[in-house]
Amino acid sequence: MIRSVARAVWAPLMLGAALLAGATALAAGPVAPVTREGDVTVTDFKFGTGETLPEVRLHYTTLGTPHRDAKGRVDNAILIMHGTGGTGAQFLRPQFSDVLFQPGGVLDPARYYIILPDDVGHGKSSKPSDGLRARFPQYDYDDMVALEHQLVTKLGVDHLRLVMGTSMGCMHAFVWGETYPDAMDALMPLACLPQTIAGRNRLWRQMAIAAIKADPAWQGGEYKTQPQQGLRTAASLLVVAGSAPIQMQKAYPTRDAADQAVETLTHAQMDHIDANDLIYQLDASRTYDPSPKLETIKAPVLWVNSGDDFINPPELGIAEQLVKRIPHGQFILIPASDQTHGHGSHTWAVLWQDKLADLLARTGAKG
Repeated sequence: MIRSVARAVWAPLMLGAALLAGATALAAGPVAPVTREGDVTVTDFKFGTGETLPEVRLHYTTLGTPHRDAKGRVDNAILIMHGTGGTGAQFLRPQFSDVLFQPGGVLDPARYYIILPDDVGHGKSSKPSDGLRARFPQYDYDDMVALEHQLVTKLGVDHLRLVMGTSMGCMHAFVWGETYPDAMDALMPLACLPQTIAGRNRLWRQMAIAAIKADPAWQGGEYKTQPQQGLRTAASLLVVAGSAPIQMQKAYPTRDAADQAVETLTHAQMDHIDANDLIYQLDASRTYDPSPKLETIKAPVLWVNSGDDFINPPELGIAEQLVKRIPHGQFILIPASDQTHGHGSHTWAVLWQDKLADLLARTGAKG
């Protein structure tokens, strides 16, 4: 009896201490999360085009530790997928990691097992610039999602607490929901539309690809040095596509300031781009169109876009129509403000962390 009473008194004290510790840690400043990196190899992978590779290397970063339920299944795994040209490491930047991956944060690694892949064609995973150049298989989003699924499986995860993605990763989240409808408890796509890429979104991508291929130095993808003129145009388009009007007006309020920023912003993009890799990354969206099968998505979907997104302009009204066809779908548009960051609002977690917390809570977050 004494032991039972002691437990009854001690349990809330422990809970209170844990909450206080979390709050204290957050107040004390951000903590750099412990990460682990690794690679898995997928053998004899057949791409949608019929092309094959004997080995596809998939790099990944993880945070936290897998937790297994009574049946031995991992029940706390979260997959977060990056955007075009990005890597899993982009989610370790302060605007994302310092908000979510903290003690007491919404995605506290002490609670969740977080998987951050480098998609095929990106980062430290297999890509054209490794040597095959323009002979690399012409992968598309379906191939990328199939490889993400293989990666997760090879890490011992057969069910995901949450599938989340930004930009290209947002589009992958919709493909996940349709291709593997029973594989997750919830979906959170950020900054995309679940339909074929057309209009201005298609135009800027094709303009970037055409600029590179029109550069004489490209040489059909067999260049000795990067085709600088083509890349410069492509990089300039990337700057505009990712721009945030209010933020740019604040940062470059005069003509001279804007003029001076051109070189800095363009070269910041060019410094980490390989021409073949970029062409493949942009072209991978060519077959994307989940719109015919939105009704097949079983998991609750919390879909978030921002009002100042150049790539997915809200004035098209597409999201409001398509979300009606998702059985458990909710669409939220964050109004443009001096706190949003254009298309890049998807990684400024302070803007939507409360919505993520609500999604996890109402879909049975692990306690």
